[in-house]
Amino acid sequence: MTPPAPSSTPGAAALADTVAIPLTAEDYRIARLAAAAIGLALVDAVIPSPLPGVKPGLANIVTLVVLLRYGWGAAAWVSGLRVVAGSLLLGQFLAPGFFLAAAGALASLLALWPAAHLPRRWFGPVTASVLAALAHIGGQLLLARLWLIPHEGLWVLLPVFAAAALFFGTINGLIAARLLAEADASPATPPAAPPSPEKS
Repeated sequence: MTPPAPSSTPGAAALADTVAIPLTAEDYRIARLAAAAIGLALVDAVIPSPLPGVKPGLANIVTLVVLLRYGWGAAAWVSGLRVVAGSLLLGQFLAPGFFLAAAGALASLLALWPAAHLPRRWFGPVTASVLAALAHIGGQLLLARLWLIPHEGLWVLLPVFAAAALFFGTINGLIAARLLAEADASPATPPAAPPSPEKS
């Protein structure tokens, strides 16, 4: 005797409907931009540095372009995904380096939030990049002072980190401005139409 085939229950159907998450064109765009930022973060991690914490911050170029082209919300998603995924790939998730990176990213996003609402002629890519770099290193130093190195001598390094943030922030801002200019000059590619459902 053949056993009866298992019938689908309403609970299983409801579970299938819950798991299915519709993806939009913006989701795909954020995923591509976050992947680019993660790749640059991995490159940034292997660049030798004369002082711990002094890095070019190449991934910030992507965050800056996203901020000025798609808005603060998209930039926050790209920055958050970059911190989490980058720390996982580097084996630093939930290590002190992860929290320092998260503190710097959060401080940068908070500093850039007003910039996203200002005209670009008043607050361009270079200014925004320098502001983000200074906020990034400020957030990291503050967390290090409160948690990792509770000593006032840590602030002696502030001028060195601020000078590095000013230098690399300017370079990254110039690169972001060039990328934005090229994107504005290139013809816009129309989005691909979603596939039409097949008719039975």
